[in-house]
Amino acid sequence: MEIAVVGSGYVGLVAGACFAESGNNVVCVDVDESKIEGLKNGVIPIFEPGLSEMIKRNHSAGRIKFTTDIKQAVEDSAVIFIAVGTPQDEDGSADLKHVLAVAASVGKFMNGYKVVVDKSTVPVGTADKVRAEILKHTSQEFDVVSNPEFLKEGAAIDDFMKPDRVVIGADNERSAKVMKELYSPFVRTNNPIIVMGVKSAEMTKYAANAMLATKISFMNEVANLCDAVGADVKDVRVGIGSDSRIGPSFLFSGVGYGGSCFPKDTRALVTTAREHEVQMQIVEAVDRVNEAQKSVLSKKILKHFGSPEDLKGKKFALWGLSFKPQTDDMREAPSLTVIRELTEMGAEIVAFDPEAIEEAQKAINNPAVSFASDSYQALSGADALVIVTEWNEFRRPSFDKLKEELKAPLVFDGRNLYDPELMKERGFVYFSIGRPAVV
Repeated sequence: MEIAVVGSGYVGLVAGACFAESGNNVVCVDVDESKIEGLKNGVIPIFEPGLSEMIKRNHSAGRIKFTTDIKQAVEDSAVIFIAVGTPQDEDGSADLKHVLAVAASVGKFMNGYKVVVDKSTVPVGTADKVRAEILKHTSQEFDVVSNPEFLKEGAAIDDFMKPDRVVIGADNERSAKVMKELYSPFVRTNNPIIVMGVKSAEMTKYAANAMLATKISFMNEVANLCDAVGADVKDVRVGIGSDSRIGPSFLFSGVGYGGSCFPKDTRALVTTAREHEVQMQIVEAVDRVNEAQKSVLSKKILKHFGSPEDLKGKKFALWGLSFKPQTDDMREAPSLTVIRELTEMGAEIVAFDPEAIEEAQKAINNPAVSFASDSYQALSGADALVIVTEWNEFRRPSFDKLKEELKAPLVFDGRNLYDPELMKERGFVYFSIGRPAVV
């Protein structure tokens, strides 16, 4: 199948690469000439495990190409995916200007029947707006389909190639048939292709992310109560997660979620509800809880040292900058809150992340923050270690080297990587989230 993917960001590149991997001819389109030239030369603008190799392999085979020429891409393609950004507007809504600009271009250059697919995360009703925009510029026949993505950063290739389900919002059998044919190679183990109305598909994406964000914020509130009463959130998680009605996923407590999806999508859902005079009280609370949770680690550090005055001149090693492991994405990362709060109290930060340092340097303009070339270098002469992101390499460090490099054996763990009893045996003062402190 001939496919165009407009937008060469995270979603667009993953979708384009995976469609090419299954034998389709894909052209990825972007207005950023430097990005397109980089892609032609094997420079992948994001970090996602397996993506670079997949793109290079399919580019060499001629199945995936990169261009700024949207006219040619539209004319040559049967299916056109819109995968541009939908950034959060000032009122919390999703900004659709890029989506509608692509729709206008598609309409101008359409030369026959096309299936136009909203792949970007968009509010309910966006397909109607896309359809109206295309109709301004063409009398050609077309259908607009909603096909939300359910990709986890750090595992996007597996999620796309072996999806739990594929959701297709289509208003007629013609477009649904095209989409089912396109996705058939990815569901050979009989995971479902679920066809529904366009608006239901648009809502499904937001509802799924809001539910997952709710589980995270709920467990973080439980963890904070565990801290207050002396319970252990790890035991609580196992106890409730074994209930089949609840399940074990997304029940790990920590310093909150970040990234491009959960914060933006929960706020957009609340905004859509308000536009229709509906109040999403639970979702509103989920976002508030998450923002507050990002400060929990700083508060533990402040409580231990005594006062903001006591933090002046203190040096902290910080492990983990990206909002989650296996990505370099710094959008709404909890590390940004931790760094801001500690440096506002006069502390110095030496940070390390396996992949996100370059992105972090763009996001953090603070003379009190420096970056180490490896995790142990960050520890040298620090008053404590602060863990914000649970990269695998942080799970089994040399604890002897930690004690050797730190001024004192003091760890503030925002992701509960270590066993408190073992940390006590090793001689550490250890604070985590929702578990008894080791002092």
